Amino acid sequence: MKNLTISIFGSKVFLEILKEINLFPDTKIIFFDDSKDSTLNEVLCEQIIVFFLDKNNINDYFQLKNRNLPILIVIDSSKPFKEINNFTNQITAPFKILNFKKKIIAVLASDKFKKSSIIKLGRYIINKNERKIIKDKLKLKLTEKEINFLILFTSHDKPLSKEFILKNLWNYSPETNTHTIETHIHRLRKKIFQKFKDNNFIKNNDAGYYI
Repeated sequence: MKNLTISIFGSKVFLEILKEINLFPDTKIIFFDDSKDSTLNEVLCEQIIVFFLDKNNINDYFQLKNRNLPILIVIDSSKPFKEINNFTNQITAPFKILNFKKKIIAVLASDKFKKSSIIKLGRYIINKNERKIIKDKLKLKLTEKEINFLILFTSHDKPLSKEFILKNLWNYSPETNTHTIETHIHRLRKKIFQKFKDNNFIKNNDAGYYI
């Protein structure tokens, strides 16, 4: 876990415990009083937040969640927290320290997978894992074929010919006479317009299609 920072919120005692047992020897471990701490922005390397949640710091939790950083929530089993349930990444205290380490590794792996599925396409964001295209706060669910079609454009800065698309997406030979692409693009344009009011999403010229 080199170049990793573990930022702890809500329990300075736990910070001292981690440093004392040296559970993460190559990891920087720091403590923050609240989400507005200016030094939080100075953490430039990979970071995971361990957040000891209670009713007094719930607003800090939401502030940090908006930064899209991986967060491991720690909930005290003796203090039921009914306001928010079923955190994806959580551990209940007291816990075994080795289970805590395993949870840290799992959260980091999940975050890495999530980030690898995010692809930028012009003014849009493609979430490959969830098969969604996003613009501002609007999200549209697409089929796997539609997502793969759009991903083709992210790695090319020139128009894509019909022959290229057929070969790389449908495995058709260049000689294949089909209206598959035209039909596919027509349906996709219709979906995009209905959700985002964008009637100029997929353009074409003599060289092919482009976004």
